[in-house]
Amino acid sequence: MKKEVKAQVLEAIAAQLQECPNFYITDIAGLNAEKTSKLRRDCFEQGIKLSVVKNTLFEKVLKDKNDPELELLFPTLKGNTAIMYAESPNVPAKLIKKYQKAGEEKPALKGAYVQECAFVGADRLDELVSIKSREELIGDIITLLQSPARNVISALESAGGKLAGIVKTLSEKE
Repeated sequence: MKKEVKAQVLEAIAAQLQECPNFYITDIAGLNAEKTSKLRRDCFEQGIKLSVVKNTLFEKVLKDKNDPELELLFPTLKGNTAIMYAESPNVPAKLIKKYQKAGEEKPALKGAYVQECAFVGADRLDELVSIKSREELIGDIITLLQSPARNVISALESAGGKLAGIVKTLSEKE
């Protein structure tokens, strides 16, 4: 590979990491053209960018970041490597899990870098699936905050006519 081409590839990988900080290192070797096309289509529909990279170039970009968490992923950069970039931290994990439930061996998870934490090994897939996105966390917090107010409103509504009597009694005491 010429030096100019290598520099362009390094810049493209670095730009992609800047745009989508969550990525999954996977193995898709051995997939035929039909299965690869289906995987790429599924990735596109889920907002995942799938790209096959040269391990040495990807490792060089990760080294340039000077992040000790990223260094944990270096051993996963062996053999054929495909990177799944995503805005949402758990979408690629859910896609991989979907393929596994369908009886497919590939894509196989090698490692992931999600929310500034490294996950190494296929056994970490269930953890990655359970990670919530920012929007999901905000929804959970809103639900928790609304719960006490709903309980009070529900109690007041169920009191119905009793409420008017309580208010009348309280006003008479003054």
